Amino acid sequence: MTPTATASPSKAAPADGAALPVATPAATRRAALRLIRVDGWAFALILLLNALAAGAGLAGPWLLGRIVDTVRGGGGVRTSDRLALILLVCALGQLLLTRYARYAGHRFGERTVARVRERFTDRTLALSAATVERAGSGDLTTRGTADIASVAWTLRDAVPEVFLASVQLLFLLGAVAFVSPLLGLCGLGLLGGLPAVRWYLRRAHPAYLAEGAATSALAELLAATAAGARTVEALGLQERRRTAGEAAIARCRGTRTRTLFLRSVLLPTVDVASLLPVVAVLLVGGVLLGRGAVSLGAVVSATLYLRQLSAPVETILFRLEQLQSSGAAFARVEGLGRTPGTAPAAPRVPRPSPEPGPSAVPATPTVPADDRIDVTAVHYAYGHGHDDVLRGVDLTVRPGERLAVVGPSGAGKSTLGRLLAGIDAPRSGSVTVGGAPVAALDPEVLRRQVVLVTQEHHVFLGTVRDNLRLAAPGAGDAALHAALAAVGADWAGELPDGLDTALGAGGRRLDGAQSQQLALARVVLADPHTVILDEATALLDPRTARHTERALAAVLRGRTVIAIAHRLHTAHDADRVAVMEGGRLVELGSHEELVAAGGAYAALWHSWHGRGPSAPSAPEAGRDPDGRELRPRGPGATESAYGPITGRPSTGQGFRATDGFRPIS
Repeated sequence: MTPTATASPSKAAPADGAALPVATPAATRRAALRLIRVDGWAFALILLLNALAAGAGLAGPWLLGRIVDTVRGGGGVRTSDRLALILLVCALGQLLLTRYARYAGHRFGERTVARVRERFTDRTLALSAATVERAGSGDLTTRGTADIASVAWTLRDAVPEVFLASVQLLFLLGAVAFVSPLLGLCGLGLLGGLPAVRWYLRRAHPAYLAEGAATSALAELLAATAAGARTVEALGLQERRRTAGEAAIARCRGTRTRTLFLRSVLLPTVDVASLLPVVAVLLVGGVLLGRGAVSLGAVVSATLYLRQLSAPVETILFRLEQLQSSGAAFARVEGLGRTPGTAPAAPRVPRPSPEPGPSAVPATPTVPADDRIDVTAVHYAYGHGHDDVLRGVDLTVRPGERLAVVGPSGAGKSTLGRLLAGIDAPRSGSVTVGGAPVAALDPEVLRRQVVLVTQEHHVFLGTVRDNLRLAAPGAGDAALHAALAAVGADWAGELPDGLDTALGAGGRRLDGAQSQQLALARVVLADPHTVILDEATALLDPRTARHTERALAAVLRGRTVIAIAHRLHTAHDADRVAVMEGGRLVELGSHEELVAAGGAYAALWHSWHGRGPSAPSAPEAGRDPDGRELRPRGPGATESAYGPITGRPSTGQGFRATDGFRPIS
């Protein structure tokens, strides 16, 4: 069941302007502050523990200076031993406080990243299928894996270390100034690395965003090539795909080289700058000591304090590069919430129109009053600046009707089907069911109204029960078994663990027919009043197609059926036929009426039968293009949109179950 479409695995990388958005620096900071406020007490505890750990670390150099002055002044051994014992206690206290500060930081990081993952999942599920298709699966996959992993690592490891290092840096500079204000001025030598830091920060964020985008594009290309490997081989596209892959790798390498260059400038410069205060305090301290302005212990303490600056500075520098990288990753993750059409929470809110202009979606979603579908003055285009694919389409689908939509390739048939299924919203005009815009319906409501069945079907990791309950979370085992039986899934009764049988990697692998039957069983459970068919059996082999068509006949019984007819068997038996040409609805009527009218549909029908436009209309009984004799369905078949299939299987290239005739062997 596909109430919304899924991106094709072979979809190319998104075009410019189609990629998922990235949060601005201001929006990223606001999102980070919101995460901190959610766990504010834990964050405050981290700050307190880090401050206490840094304070305990300050005692060591000061006590060592006191010991030097005591020895030089002729103090007793007992005094020195007492100071040394206090120094040892302070060192042990610093060790314990640092340990618990990092422990608290890790717990805070894990809780926070769990919220980031949950929010990302909610936003991903709220994306429209059209948005995912336009952006490509590679970008979304990279954001959900590599980018979140980078954010998780930063919150768990980098942030606590940077907190501790920053507090230590401030305390050490303050301690030097406390020991001797004159020697404290030597700490200003650290400012020598400030220009390099400013230079780096101005360039790092966009550089890491570009690196993330290049990585996403490479992942998209590799996934598309792997998914379409058979097609690439069949059409001899290996060299073209190899060239595209090398270009994507080159772009990725270029962005990584850029960030490496930024680090190669920053790190050596600041390393040198961190040594300047030590050199300065030794020189200035020697002069002041010679003049009696400071004691030797003060010079020793100040030197040790400034020498200790190297550790927090190195930590901050080492983590600064990772913070920039993870900051860009967090901007990409948070940017998902800025995607047009993303609803932060249920109920679903209407998506804005993908193009400027009047929107078909009202301010608030409504509940359908009945099952009637109306298409009014609809225009639609894929992406900004593109020509309209649909132009002023008007159509009404009555409850219980069987409607076939036909036309040449590129006429807009599948696009109209997507709008009818609520996957896309029109640029202008409206598509409503029972007076409610289809694209604005909450997914739970939409699933009960309209379902699109395509040639693509997906088996989710989990059990058979998990896969079926996607359509009806509260369905019991009896209902699940009934749905499987309705689509002829006899294989389900032979599974070793029944509905608890695991599917996918490491479990039971289903073939094409079984996967499609599982999808159709979800349609039965969803129980929509309208089913839209778009080449549901086109990718299946003849034997598999035969089983699938039989399952379709059971699923469609008693429902409104809109069939995107790529073969005219479907149109012959439909209640009405809608003919599309150039994005317009040019004809609408029954098969007999349209053939008699001698227009676009008649030309298609005669061409499909291999006759010229002047040939007589198709008789009520004859032969199809495959040479099989056709007879009208009996009266008992009128209760179902599709009659049962007998005789030899279809070719799998269209909906033979929709022919309206029974082939005679």
